[in-house]
Amino acid sequence: MVLAQRAKWLYAVAGSGVVLGMFSYFQSEKKCAEMSWTTNFEPSVKWDYNWDRREPLSMIKPAEKENDPIEQNRINEQKVKVTPTATRHLFLIRHGQYNESAKADVDRRLTELGIKQAQAVGQRLLDLKFNYTSLVRSSMTRAIETSDIILKNFPDLSVKTDDVLREGAPIPPEPPVGYYKPESKKYFEDGARIEAAFRKYFHRAEAKQKSDSYEIIVCHANVIRYFVCRALQFPPEAWLRFSLHHCSITWVAIPPTGRVRVYAIGDSGHLSKDKMTTKYKTH
Repeated sequence: MVLAQRAKWLYAVAGSGVVLGMFSYFQSEKKCAEMSWTTNFEPSVKWDYNWDRREPLSMIKPAEKENDPIEQNRINEQKVKVTPTATRHLFLIRHGQYNESAKADVDRRLTELGIKQAQAVGQRLLDLKFNYTSLVRSSMTRAIETSDIILKNFPDLSVKTDDVLREGAPIPPEPPVGYYKPESKKYFEDGARIEAAFRKYFHRAEAKQKSDSYEIIVCHANVIRYFVCRALQFPPEAWLRFSLHHCSITWVAIPPTGRVRVYAIGDSGHLSKDKMTTKYKTH
């Protein structure tokens, strides 16, 4: 009887050993497979580290002689001078709801709801308690009115108005939509301007900038959506695949490495449901 019980116990221990051994084997096989997949992985599109033409080595005259210690010292010294150390934080704010039925821009003023939306986003920016360094805005009426309301919370903030941030059609979207005709001259006229705006405002900090900056940009949905696609190196034709509420916040950070980080796209958590709109009519 005792021998039989011992035999069962030994069988169970042996069985457990086999199971544990098999588990360990398959775990190691799984780990090897994961390592192999990671090692051999080839991205469909590689990240362009010099997307803003400010990658440090690209700004330095290359060595005329290989393995020359004098040339190498020169390169190292110049690299230190042009390498940024600060991160730029860009807060892209879409304007508030406005009267879309008016023909002239000067008459396309914020609605009563648009004013409340602007007040809410201004309070949200204040609550975040960042040390904002500047505010840049589109020259269109709805953007100016929205930024004026935001600035009531930041009376000492420097302000700049820039035509290049005006609303427009950046590029024919994919998939196409009926109200955006690919052959439209609007793309030809607006696309280059909006691309120029991206190149003007999206880049690494200058080397002389010693601390992180927090910059507010008040503009428009099409412009912001295009900016996000370009910043993440996504196909720019994808800009119409997502929507932005009025007075939403899109937060993009550009660190010294140039590896762009997006903390939020169209964040509208500061708006109550009845204040969330994308057009003149509430959605």
